Amino acid sequence: MPGRYRAAGRDEKQRILDEFTQVTGFHRKHAIRVLTQKAKVGAATRLRSRLYVEAVLQALTILWEAADRICGKRLKPAIPALLEAMERHGYLALVPEVRERVLTASAATIDRLLAPARDAGR
Repeated sequence: MPGRYRAAGRDEKQRILDEFTQVTGFHRKHAIRVLTQKAKVGAATRLRSRLYVEAVLQALTILWEAADRICGKRLKPAIPALLEAMERHGYLALVPEVRERVLTASAATIDRLLAPARDAGR
């Protein structure tokens, strides 16, 4: 449809635009921008890599369980001590990359990652 819109004359463009805005519910100016933008042919969409992989989630779950399922805001400052104690006693062994990600995760990220486990435990 964008190709047909670009090739059309003024009257035809108005009809196409009227139809497009009615069907999509877009504001008229936004619809013009959508219809006139160039097509991204062959352009690969850049996917964001997952920063927190399954190993980080498992480690956080173990630490969370050991801390009696406290919230992320309270768990965050306790993680370094818990992690050291659990590694010293052989309950947890993490590769350096996973260990670093567990230590640098924010309280909000911890809560977001642990949400499914929290919901499953209810």
